Formats: sequence, C-alpha cells, structure tokens
Amino acid sequence: MTRATRLLSTLLLAAALFAGSSTSWESNTFSDFIKGRFQGISLTRDGRLTPAPALQTLAATGDAGIWSVAAAPDGTLYFATGHRGRVYQLKPGGQPTVVFTATQPEIFAIALDPQGRLYAATSPQGKIYRIENGKSSEFFDPKSKYIWSMVIAPDGALYAGAGDDGKIFRVSPNGQGQLWYETGQAHITALALDASGSLLAGSEPNGILYRIDSKDKAFVLYDSSLPEIRSIVPAADGSIYVAALGGGFAQKQAQAAAAATTSLTGAPMMTTSITVSADAAALAQAGIDLKPKPDPAKPAAAPTMETPAPAIIDISGVEKAAIYKITPDNLVETLWSSKEENVFDLAVRDNDLIFATDQRGRIYRLSPDLKSALLVETREGETTRLLPTPDGILAATSNLAKLMRLSTGAAPTGTYESPVHDAGNAARWGRIDWRADSTAGNMAFRTRSGNSLRPDKTWSDWSAPVTTPAQAAITSPNARYIQWQVEMTPGNSASPRLDAVSLSYQPQNSRPVVRSVQVTTQWVAATQKGVSAPAPAAPVSYSITVTDSGDAANTPSAGTPTQNINRSGAPQLFISWQADDPDNDRLLYSISYRAEDERDWKLLKFDLLDNSYLHDAEVFADGRYLFRVTASDRLANPPSTARDAELVSQPVLIDQTPPRVTLSNVRRNANAVEIDVEAIDDASPIRRAEFSLNGSVWRLMESTDGITDGRTERFAVRFIAVSPEVSVVVRVFDAAGNPGLARAVVR
Repeated sequence: MTRATRLLSTLLLAAALFAGSSTSWESNTFSDFIKGRFQGISLTRDGRLTPAPALQTLAATGDAGIWSVAAAPDGTLYFATGHRGRVYQLKPGGQPTVVFTATQPEIFAIALDPQGRLYAATSPQGKIYRIENGKSSEFFDPKSKYIWSMVIAPDGALYAGAGDDGKIFRVSPNGQGQLWYETGQAHITALALDASGSLLAGSEPNGILYRIDSKDKAFVLYDSSLPEIRSIVPAADGSIYVAALGGGFAQKQAQAAAAATTSLTGAPMMTTSITVSADAAALAQAGIDLKPKPDPAKPAAAPTMETPAPAIIDISGVEKAAIYKITPDNLVETLWSSKEENVFDLAVRDNDLIFATDQRGRIYRLSPDLKSALLVETREGETTRLLPTPDGILAATSNLAKLMRLSTGAAPTGTYESPVHDAGNAARWGRIDWRADSTAGNMAFRTRSGNSLRPDKTWSDWSAPVTTPAQAAITSPNARYIQWQVEMTPGNSASPRLDAVSLSYQPQNSRPVVRSVQVTTQWVAATQKGVSAPAPAAPVSYSITVTDSGDAANTPSAGTPTQNINRSGAPQLFISWQADDPDNDRLLYSISYRAEDERDWKLLKFDLLDNSYLHDAEVFADGRYLFRVTASDRLANPPSTARDAELVSQPVLIDQTPPRVTLSNVRRNANAVEIDVEAIDDASPIRRAEFSLNGSVWRLMESTDGITDGRTERFAVRFIAVSPEVSVVVRVFDAAGNPGLARAVVR
C-alpha cells in the first residue's frame, strides 16, 4: 500500500467515524445567554443580546475594594476603600486624591451633611471622624468594634449602625452622641430614612428590618429568612426596597479585616459583605440572636483574645440573596431571588430597580413586571455600591477598587462570550447560524475549540470573524468542547439585536459497552441476583405408573387410565445482559454460543431489542458452554459508522441428566433397617441426598466420607421399621438441581 493510499484510507476512516446523525446547540433564551461573559453587551429580559450602556471608569486606585460612596451637590464624589483605610475625593473631570487616611484598615461607611462636611467611620475599633476644609478630627467614639453604616437626618443628626453589639447611635452636629436603639443583634449593616423621616435599620445575623420612630421605640417591618440585610432604598411612593444576603459571607469579611489589621498593605478582598459574625449563617437559620441585650446587673466580661473566623463552606443550591419590596401598608413581596448570585446594593431609576451582584460585578435592571435584564458586566469581582447621579448611575467595585459611571449612551463596541459547550466526544463542527436584526449595526462571530473543560492555552485560537451566513462554516479544529463569541458595533441611529445562535456539529460515534452477561437455567432453585426469573414454560405431561413390584406396568389397552402428572416445565436457558451506549443510541443485540471444546461460534439469536432472551435448554447436550452477546448501534448510525461491542460469559454448565441412584439389598437387625445408596452423575457433582418413608417428610443423608461433593457418592438409609410394609424413596440432587430417584419396599 502506497503512502497516498494509506493517507486516503485514514481520511476515509476519520470521515466514517463522524458520519452519524448531526445535532445542534442553540442559545435563544435569557437563561441560555446569562451563563456567558459580557463585555459591553446587555441581555434583555426576553433573551436578546444588545450593546450595553457605556461604562466609564472614573477612578482606579489599586485598593482592594470600595465600601461606600457619597456625592456632593456640585458633583464632587467621595469614596472609601478597604485594607488601607482611605477616603478619596474626585472632582468632576479630575483625578482622585486622598483626603483622609485612617489608623484602622477599613472604612465601611461615609456620609455628607448639608454643610458639605464629610464623615468617615473606621473599623475595627470603630470611630467616626469629621473631615472639613482638608482637616480631620475625631467626631464620635461609640466604643463599638465596627461601624457599618451611617445616614444624615434632615435636622443634621448623624445615625450610626455599629457592631458587634448591634447598637444604633444618634450623634448631634456638635458630636454629642447617645444610644438610640439596641437591637440585640450582632451588627447593624444598613441604615436609611423613609419618606416620613423615620429611621430604617437592617441587621445581621437574623436579617431583621426595623423602623425606629424615636429613642428606644422600634417596629419590625420584616424578618427575612436570610441572615443579613445589605441595602435599604426608600422610594418616593413610600415603598421600601431591601436587599438581603445569605449566610457565611460576613465571616469572610471578618477574615479579611483581621488580616488587614496586622498588615496595612493592599490585598485582594475575600468578599464585599460588610458584617462580621463567627457563626451567623447557622444561628440565623435557628432563629437565635447572637447578641442579646446586656443585663446591667451583671459586670462586664473581661476582654478575651479574638480568634479568627472559621472557614466558609459555600453550599450550592441554597438561596443566596433576595430583593424585597415593602409597601406603605407593610405588605412584603419578594421581587427577585437567586441561588447563584449575591446582591450587594440597590438603586431606583425611574420605574426600574437597579441592583448589583458578585457575578463578575453584574448590574441588572428589574422592571415593574419583575422581568430582569442584565445591563452591564463590570468584569470585576463584585459591584459593591450603586449611587444614582444626574449624569448616570455610579458603580463601585472590589477586586480591585474602581469607580465607574453607567451612562445612557451605548458602548462603542461590545463582545459576548458564550459558555463552553460539551459535545460529549470529539466532534466535527458544521455551521454557526444566527437570527438577528443587524441592519442597525455590525456583528462578527468567532469560534474556538479544545479538549479541556475550561479554555486554556491548549485550545485553538479564535477563528477569523464571520459576518454573513455565507461564511458560516466553522473552521475551528475538531474537538470535544467549543465556544462562540460575537462582537457588536452599534450603528449611528440604532443598535443590532441578536435573538438566537445555533451551532451544528456531528459527534464521533462512540462504541457501545456490554458490561455483564448472565446465564441461568429453568432448573436453578434460586434466581441469580439482578436477573428476573424467566416465565415458566408450558407444562409438559408424562406418565408414572406404580405397581406393588416396583416395575413399570405395560400400557393398558382398556380399563382405568393412568393418571398424568404435570411437570413444572421444560428446561430453559435465561440469558440476560447489561449494556449501554455513550451516545444514548438504541442498541441491537445478537447471541452466539459454543461448547467449551469447540472453536466456532454458532448464532443463536439476532436483532434483539430487549436485554434478555429465553431459549429451550433441551437443544444442548450436557457440558460446559460459552455465550457471547454482541451489541450494535447500527439502528442510530449508517453501516459505515455503526460500531459493535461484545462480551463472553463465564463457562456455563448445562446438565439435564439426573444422577443414577442404586440401592443395595435391605439389611435388617430386628426392626432396624439399613440400605446402602450409590449415586453417580457424569456431568456435575452430587450436592444433596435425602430419603422419605411412606411419603413422609424428606430426611437428609450424610455422605459416607463426610462431604457431598463428588460425582460418585455413597450414603446409607437407616431407620426403625414400625409397620409391616415400608416404602423407601431416595432422592439425590446434582449441582444442576436434577433429581435422581430410586425406591425400595421393606416388608
């Protein structure tokens, strides 16, 4: 064979392996597209990809994360970062400058009063500082470890939510503070003022939302099933929107804060939840308050060494976050929930609710009819804060700290990267087709493929862009996994919309697998495990005539007919097997056999769809046989690509001949009777011997050598005769369950 011939044969074989029926992978719904990655692309609630609003980065400080943002009336922005305890000022069109650096590593909350004075709360060892005219001074010390939230009241008073004592303080403009309300919770994680001026407070670890009308007077608006209230946003119509988090995330923040306390260098954030409790998740589910109100009669406990928070165990499939709406008449409605994403902040714009999550910093829009749409993906670890401004919504992120603005205009270009699709086996790629409105802009598609689950350097490069259906043939190499990407460019007056993408492919036909073969006979007393007993065969009649001499009588020509005794059925073989196909193709089976001393296989049955077969055993002589089951997927594949698999059973003994049983002459000693028994079987060992007197119960006999296991065995029948005539019947079974019988009459 020449080299060219061998090459042609190889190519034909490769083509044959991929010649089965093709399939397709289609993405056309919100749930299909949301699994991908977005950069400058939005996903509408009805499952369409469009260019996203432009996302402008205003500041990137290199800090670990931004915890709080405030805006002055003149457009000046202030934001506080983590791990370095800094507050930045950003004037319109300028660069961020540090206006305050705390001695503590975290600043979880900042606030601006009507006079333009900035307040910053530090943690741990929480204190509140006032920053005015470029100078900072200590404003209030609540003697709490953490200060998580602050809000300025219309009268200029500052409310501060603290932890880990769950207290709320009211501080007058001159710095005189007082305990306003003690919740009995561990942390006050969010504060806001409703339309009437009442204070709203959210807690952890029981996720309780309070309305506090005056000192020491509160009403619980809602007790969430989630441990932490993360954000509270009052609406103009008197409604209140609340974001709640699941358990475990506060502990990560505690770990990050503890690490930053010892080293004030920048480090990646563990998470962006702003609470600390050692076991918030578990105790919240049990409804236990970690911090009951102190008993003034008891002295304060001595300080103890702080221990690190335990490691976090993320339990997939459990609700992580929810957004609630509380109407003015205190009715509560769950607007959104997720088992995959944590929601960190809320903002109201027009009639829509905007919220941010930790899924690559995504920002969603929730419409009044509760349909969510993905506005933009910041591609940071989390979007921690949202702040509406006249120029657009501000978004603060962590990992790393960035301040961005979401504008109303579309991004100049954007790309969407689909999730990885598993073809199940090496596949030959066909075409990529799409359904879209591209008259208002341009779209270009690319693909890449590989054989590792996650794209890495072993994957192929992105293919050349495809812009028209005429170019839609996929040029990526054959592989098991594939991914597609689309790049969108808006037009001058409108933007393109992508409704659906379909990618066709032809997976390599996989060989079926036969995992087990079992063969039993009709005569087996107990069915083997995992094999259903075969249906009994139609009864076969045969005659037994008994005379007083023990000899068979001649067939009578007249008189009373001999009684017919029905047998349980003809001996049969029950063959069963277990097989499957990696491609889920329907399988056809054939069965062959050969005796142990034969070379060639004989076809017993072919084109079976079931995985069992019943066959007459009487066509086999006594001996050992092998049975072979062959599985074929030719029903689902053309002959050139159909594949077979086979498995041979263990040797199966077929023994249909009962043992030959011989009885010796009767020996008597007074009433004691003894008869010797010899049993011989040519195919299988003797397993059991027993006798019966005058049709009574069977009595077991022991072999003369103590073990009943040979093809020739000897036994002895011993009994005391108590009647003038005794009919003795001996029954011997071989390993196949065949009974051999003999009878003697003792008078």
